[in-house]
Amino acid sequence: MEAKPKGKLFIVTAPSGAGKTTLVDALVKSEPSLKVSISHTTRPRRSKEEDGVNYHFVDKGKFLDMLQDGAFLESAEVYGHHYGTSHAWVEEQLLQQLDVILEIDWQGAAQVRNLMPEACFIFILPPSLETLTERLKHRAQDDEDTIDKRMQQARGVIEHVAEADYIVVNDDFDTALVDLQAIVRSQRLTTRHQQRNLAKLLDSLTRG
Repeated sequence: MEAKPKGKLFIVTAPSGAGKTTLVDALVKSEPSLKVSISHTTRPRRSKEEDGVNYHFVDKGKFLDMLQDGAFLESAEVYGHHYGTSHAWVEEQLLQQLDVILEIDWQGAAQVRNLMPEACFIFILPPSLETLTERLKHRAQDDEDTIDKRMQQARGVIEHVAEADYIVVNDDFDTALVDLQAIVRSQRLTTRHQQRNLAKLLDSLTRG
């Protein structure tokens, strides 16, 4: 039986403060068939965040129950808080031939890549560590000690950049967004992807 065409899975990761959330939000708005996965987390909700929009906020007990039940495609503990991506939701979107983007840390990205090696892995970098520090300070969400910890972790995260398929430097926002759009479009045009999605057309063109 011929496999049903599926959507494409994109993974976006970056050190904290590199601007991946803002870029992913803009990318999804510009690409109607691209759906962003909303992670579950035990992290406290920030003032401007909405449950079910930014994250699914759950307590630790609920999260661990879901983890035990195998509900997550990937999960990670970051700064003492748990994060996880719903496996069922991702599969449902892909089966509907919708493309899905996961905005997750590099540990989660590695887990997904092991399970779904066909996923496209994108790494977003800041133009410099100095710029990254300034961005963390400017968003005014963390105290100095937390910013220092994030910067220490950022160096370790960046060491994994070679694991990605694509690298986008977020120096100029508009340029970085165009780069992301180009990656999405190029992945939708690969032979492997098109052979599944254009099976009927290819068959009609070669049958004669």
